[in-house]
Amino acid sequence: AVAQIENCRLALKLYRMDNGVLPTQRQGLQALVEASPLDPKPARFPKEGYLERRTLPLDPWGNDYVYLIPGSRGEAYEVICYGRDGEPGGLDEDADISSVDL
Repeated sequence: AVAQIENCRLALKLYRMDNGVLPTQRQGLQALVEASPLDPKPARFPKEGYLERRTLPLDPWGNDYVYLIPGSRGEAYEVICYGRDGEPGGLDEDADISSVDL
């Protein structure tokens, strides 16, 4: 999960460099694999997208990653894995992993 969140962080930085803005929360992380039809539409979107695959990865437990903009602690954005249980909070394998903490 940590490696995938790091990949999303890098992709989001590249997206912002190319387009001047981050994808909106409504556009979501899907905007990293295909040009969003929602405004603000990306000015420049590479044919291959911003991730190695044309589909978003799921976390190790088969759940979607959560994308918040702004982040929960005032950051520009946050990418979260809610752990094995798929719910906020938890301990051990149920613990959240956030881009803010990496």
